[in-house]
Amino acid sequence: MDQDWEERVTAAWAAFDDYAEEDAADFRAVIDALADELPADSPLGLFERACAWDSTGHSDRAVPLYREALERGLGEVSPYKGRRAKIQLSSSLRNTGHPEEGVKLLSPELVAPPDELDDAVRACLALCLSSMGRDREGLSLVLGALAPHLPRYQRSMANYARQLVEVDPEEE
Repeated sequence: MDQDWEERVTAAWAAFDDYAEEDAADFRAVIDALADELPADSPLGLFERACAWDSTGHSDRAVPLYREALERGLGEVSPYKGRRAKIQLSSSLRNTGHPEEGVKLLSPELVAPPDELDDAVRACLALCLSSMGRDREGLSLVLGALAPHLPRYQRSMANYARQLVEVDPEEE
């Protein structure tokens, strides 16, 4: 899509917090109108609609839209939005009681080319793991993501993160 459309979508999202909770349908209408400007099969429109449902508390309505956007090639149209869709879909899957699907979707993202979404991948994956009772793995991911941002103790925290998931040979 063109830059003007992207700027209008960005502006709509920048105004999201101006909508009261009871005005969620009004916000979704703004996003729907923008999505309607795109071809019917555009993964971008599906993605923005999914985000709007998700952000207004309807993960259940967002899940099928995220899936369809990804199936229609969102990652090829916009690799960044494709990765966001995987993160947000995983979160929505966890919210709807399917964290194992979120883990399956996000685990490959741990070895994807790095970008500014890496910490979000790890945070969401940690939540999915925790929802599955795999708290040590989740904590390891969060500490590993946090370590580089600390003013001190980066090496210690990275080591602690790794130790949380290392198998003790005596336990085997």
